[in-house]
Amino acid sequence: MKKIYICLGIFFSLAASRFIPHPPNFTSLLALSFYVPVLLGLKYLPILLISYAITDFVIGYHTGTHWVWGSIFLIGLVAPLFSKNLTSRMSGALLGACIFFIITNFGVWISGMYEMTLEGFLLCYTLALPFFAFSLISTLFFSTIIEIVYNFLKVKLKVLN
Repeated sequence: MKKIYICLGIFFSLAASRFIPHPPNFTSLLALSFYVPVLLGLKYLPILLISYAITDFVIGYHTGTHWVWGSIFLIGLVAPLFSKNLTSRMSGALLGACIFFIITNFGVWISGMYEMTLEGFLLCYTLALPFFAFSLISTLFFSTIIEIVYNFLKVKLKVLN
């Protein structure tokens, strides 16, 4: 029963972040994509991806959906490598934002929205920089919140035991 609540928590956290109005790319999605595997284990990575799929069904699929899912999968796979301490986790979460930026914008470029030239490639990434800034700031913001809640619960559970 505990696992069901965890799965529902992951889903509702992700869904809230996607459905509540927000500035472009200012969501908890990348922080969640990093911290779910770090704090709960890789076994919850499929729940994260299923949550994306369900919310994408509501929002609407687009040509870049598989690039988003692929980047989330990769972030989840590398996340446990950064679980050692706070500095490592925050660095890993920010690396996750970089992975997301690189993969999803490559998907935008290769989809034909830009010329298939070096100039088109550079233009695609250059025009995405403001969105990347929001991604970095939001990942740092939500990672900090997750760290605070995690440490609070860790201390609270030690006191109860």
